[in-house]
Amino acid sequence: MADYLVIVESPAKAKTIERYLGKKYKVKASMGHVIDLPKSQMGIDYENDYKPKYITIRGKGPVLKELKTAAKKAKKVYLAADPDREGEAIAWHLAHALNIDEDSDCRVVFNEITKDAIKESFKQPRAINMNLVDAQQGRRILDRLVGYNISPLLWKKVKKGLSAGRVQSVAVKMIIDRENEIKNFQPEEYWSIEGLFNKGEESFEGQFYRVDNEKVNLSTKADVDNVLKLMPSKEFQVESVKKKERKRNPSLPFTTSSLQQEAARKLNYRARKTMMLAQQLYEGIDLGKKEGGITGLITYMRTDSTRLSETARNEGRQFIEQQYGKDYVGADRSSKSKQKTQDAHEAIRPTSAFRTPASLKAILSRDQYRLYKLIWERFTSSLMSPAIMDTVTVTLNQNGVQFRANGSQIKFKGFMEVYIEGNDDNKKEEDRLLPELEEGMTVSSEKIMPNQHFTQPPPRYTEARLVKTMEEKGIGRPSTYAPTLDTIQKRGYVSLDNKRFVPTELGEIVIDLVIEFFPEIIDIDFTAQMEHDLDQIEDGEIKWIKIIDDFYQGFEKRLQKAEKEMEKIEIKDEPAGEQCEKCGSEMVYKMGRYGKFMACSNFPECRNTKPILKEIGVDCPKCKKGQIVERKSKKKRTFYGCDQYPECDFLSWDKPIERPCPKCEEMLVEKKVKKGTQIQCSSCDYKEEQQS
Repeated sequence: MADYLVIVESPAKAKTIERYLGKKYKVKASMGHVIDLPKSQMGIDYENDYKPKYITIRGKGPVLKELKTAAKKAKKVYLAADPDREGEAIAWHLAHALNIDEDSDCRVVFNEITKDAIKESFKQPRAINMNLVDAQQGRRILDRLVGYNISPLLWKKVKKGLSAGRVQSVAVKMIIDRENEIKNFQPEEYWSIEGLFNKGEESFEGQFYRVDNEKVNLSTKADVDNVLKLMPSKEFQVESVKKKERKRNPSLPFTTSSLQQEAARKLNYRARKTMMLAQQLYEGIDLGKKEGGITGLITYMRTDSTRLSETARNEGRQFIEQQYGKDYVGADRSSKSKQKTQDAHEAIRPTSAFRTPASLKAILSRDQYRLYKLIWERFTSSLMSPAIMDTVTVTLNQNGVQFRANGSQIKFKGFMEVYIEGNDDNKKEEDRLLPELEEGMTVSSEKIMPNQHFTQPPPRYTEARLVKTMEEKGIGRPSTYAPTLDTIQKRGYVSLDNKRFVPTELGEIVIDLVIEFFPEIIDIDFTAQMEHDLDQIEDGEIKWIKIIDDFYQGFEKRLQKAEKEMEKIEIKDEPAGEQCEKCGSEMVYKMGRYGKFMACSNFPECRNTKPILKEIGVDCPKCKKGQIVERKSKKKRTFYGCDQYPECDFLSWDKPIERPCPKCEEMLVEKKVKKGTQIQCSSCDYKEEQQS
């Protein structure tokens, strides 16, 4: 019979930990939260300092009963839930349910599930941290007050199944604001001039820089022609040659946000998938008896800290010296935490630098391996020396017209031997060599090439970019990013088009109502301030009841006003102007999860549905009568055709755009290329810069 009972959240975590603790310990799983606010009612006592009315979660009764039985038999119970606010709240609820004194040394925490970390944590048990619990309670009650008050209002006034929340509503508004920016964007013409130069047999490229050291705006072809007139000759003088040594530092190890962003860029993983795989790596993978059995491979994956423990730092440096040599070991770059609340946590890192990705390739699944490799490389590179680049900037001059040529060469790879951070435009760090040039030399121009460009609207948010922006603006926390992105899609407020968020009509209707009646909920600064207040609760600087009361006083008045003044929005079935090809009844427009679609008015007898043809604002280049519309093939692939089909059979797999090619006047198309889009001519070789 075991003397001690340890309670964690998941069976996988329980299995790993029990191995390390030995026969005197029995480790059981609570399967997450066992106690929470009720789903069927508000569960908050407004008259009694917003006291929450907690209940046992439906279906968790048998789990709690089993834990109570085991707790009675044990000499001592340890609560080892995750090392964050949510984990502290789980431990607190369990302590109450099992009659454990919350002030006793019943709580153990660890950032990694390894033998040493587990053993060390049980040497230092502590009381439950009520500041952490209160921060979690504050968030939970705040979100309940918002969600359970606004959502029923939306059900009554708009449509059943809708919801609004502090973080999700702000995220949807950000996506809508970006869409409006794109719709209202007016492209502006601008030009660049590229030169291809020769020094003997060697050629190199340069870009127009200035005229007589004065900046010149190339807004039109006329501006370009004025510059070209100043260059009657092919000969250019080398005006200056400036050489520098430049250092590039490695990126810091991963936080939750940066891991989600980089996994999206490099591995094409959604935020949800990244967190699921990270959870598996954290809770433990069976490496086989020779390698120690079930072992946690990474530290806790919900963190906004880039701090590394001294042990991890030393082991990482030791590995780098052995594998790459002393020159590759970087100086100490300890990150200074911006927020006190993060100090107890570490960055996401491997639990051992010596456990290389190659050594685990045969054990991990492909997806697990790719994510582990990313985490291992980022951690290892963060402890390495900077890369050193030799750069040279050459200025060429003819009659006052100056061109600039930049060259660079990697002198010492440093951290780049292991890892280079991804970027949205997919540019690679590589050598750009120039010939040996000296001041006063003459070089000849082989080609002077003017290029027309148009400014581009800001791109729609990808998951990675939205998470990054939310983090920068202080909205949400590591544990909320992935669930928020899931929720706004499940509710039908946004959809994904080419892996980028597009607001639906339903999303716009809901956000307009929230803006009108609950402006503070949708305000980015207000939401960020609430996150700051929750951090202050965690630090023990303010009480959660005050934060809730300050918020609710104004919110209650707005709620009463909304209940009286918010008009019912009836999303009617409007006629689509065509007949159902299956039964002959009228087709109507309906509002669905992802916006409008066409359906037969004879539902449920006839269940025929059709997508709405989406016009893209381009006239058909073939028949000159119709409009180009977006369609779907039988294999769900998007293509573009004329709305006069079958009279006109125009078809393009690439999206046509409204302006003609400046070179041949034929149709320009937006072509999907790796990690972005590029505008190209459908007939000639004209191309514009790639957009991420």
